[in-house]
Amino acid sequence: MWSDRASGYWKSSIRALHSIRQFRLKKPVHRTSQKIRKLIKKPIEKENVDHKVYMRDTIGNICKILRSLTWDSAQEELGKLSIRWDSYTVNQVLKSHPPMEKAWLFFNWASRLKGFKHDQFTYTTMLDIFGEARRIESMNYVFQQMQEKGIKIDAVTYTSMMHWFSNDGDVDGAVRVWKEMKAKSCDLTVVSYTASMKILFDNKRVKEAAVVYKEMLRAGCVPNCYTYTVLMEHLTGSGKYKEALEIFSRMQEAGVQPDKATCNILIEKFCKTRQTWAVTQILLYMKDNFLVLRFPVYLEALQTFKVAGESDVLLRQVNPHFSIESSSKEEIESKETPANVCFTIDRGLVLHFLTKQNFFAIECLLTGMIPKNTQLDSVIISRIIEVNCAHDRINGALLAFEYSVKMGINIERTAYLALLGVFIRTNSFPKVADIVEKMVRAGISLGTYLGALLIYRLGGARKLGSASKVFRLLPDDQKGTAAYTALISAYFSSGNVDKGLITFKTMRSKGINPALGTYDLLVTGLEKKGKICEAEMYRREKKTLHPDGHSRGIVSMDEKICNLIFSRNLVS
Repeated sequence: MWSDRASGYWKSSIRALHSIRQFRLKKPVHRTSQKIRKLIKKPIEKENVDHKVYMRDTIGNICKILRSLTWDSAQEELGKLSIRWDSYTVNQVLKSHPPMEKAWLFFNWASRLKGFKHDQFTYTTMLDIFGEARRIESMNYVFQQMQEKGIKIDAVTYTSMMHWFSNDGDVDGAVRVWKEMKAKSCDLTVVSYTASMKILFDNKRVKEAAVVYKEMLRAGCVPNCYTYTVLMEHLTGSGKYKEALEIFSRMQEAGVQPDKATCNILIEKFCKTRQTWAVTQILLYMKDNFLVLRFPVYLEALQTFKVAGESDVLLRQVNPHFSIESSSKEEIESKETPANVCFTIDRGLVLHFLTKQNFFAIECLLTGMIPKNTQLDSVIISRIIEVNCAHDRINGALLAFEYSVKMGINIERTAYLALLGVFIRTNSFPKVADIVEKMVRAGISLGTYLGALLIYRLGGARKLGSASKVFRLLPDDQKGTAAYTALISAYFSSGNVDKGLITFKTMRSKGINPALGTYDLLVTGLEKKGKICEAEMYRREKKTLHPDGHSRGIVSMDEKICNLIFSRNLVS
């Protein structure tokens, strides 16, 4: 299983490198005068768009011809195509994986085209095709052709050769290619170094692998995610689990984030030796970074926790899209229905888009789920809200909240706090009263500080109705000095001073003592409205307070919060 994933990694890495370099080798665009550029700007843009679409369709058509027709018929059809055969076109056709025999016939057919010449890109792709099919002799023949015809052989080509030799079991041949690559003074890349390390580690040649790693660092190549994964895989295979987790932490300190593949590989390795404590460490990272396990790895981890007699709650939280009750694959498959499959797909898509921070895609999914009554669980909806709030995307967070209300989903406390936090940060309060009401009904407390701060900020935003409603929703034990002072502030901000003073009297009649912050608010507010006499009266009352803010010299936590928000002369 690991070798298949590794093979896929090397193939994609090598192809990506050659694709980038091949794109860069296009002819430079000659400068033209500003006047001419203005005249031809729009036609050129249109032509480029058409060209891209045309090339994609053309390559698809060529692949269809190669797959569906005999070579004689395909050769005729290819000759009828009125296209410009260049290296990029031929290379893309080869990369589309036509049948191997057809690929080789097409490769040779292209070499006979007038004005066309194979280059390092097309040769390396053909070499990859034979290597993947384990036709090592044919691969060597293509490589020999490159040498005889003077085609440039770079680190990418050598790395491909090295990988396919190792994949066929010829480790000595892979090492020979590595030495030849260094002897030719190729510009070695992190992919080349990591490929060599992987081959050596897998074949118990640890000292040689360590030498390659040191050479890479001396050459100034920065290890990438897969380099670290190769190191950790070796350490776990050697029973050095703590050292592997140290590497896991150090790579993050170096600015390299473990990806989904790395986490899956590590958990799979840890599960084989029942290292549940190490699995838990990786799961915690995955939870924070919205990564999920592949289904087979999830099943193995589930079984590992079951055998160890430990809780699998964290595992299920990280992988909420696997809503299963048993660890038996057969039982799971027997429970699958079309509705459950769609449900799992929707969850998986949301998690994927969360990882990529593709907020627009998430909003489209949620919008489509509401009329279909498709439910996601509380964990995912809460994550959507939290991530949107972290990026100050109020509309996206509200959409997820409305979805939870319509579907009857109780989101987590952290999601509610994230919503209120982004409202306070941005001084924007859409549907804040509805959110607080839902929060209170769910049995989640705002707390004295957040409740008072929210009422105060709503008042400052001239949303008196919402401020009053939030105050009414507070439990009696939180309607103290801070909450009443915040409500008075809301009335003052809306210009209703009389109502504010009535609220102050109500506060005192309930035995709630004013604090320094309360008096500062009253004095400042009344002076602004020209009520100097009343302001002076409250100023004299304030002077009777103890320097700590209370006539008895004992300040409650509620009064301290009030002073923190409203007092201009706070005494700690």
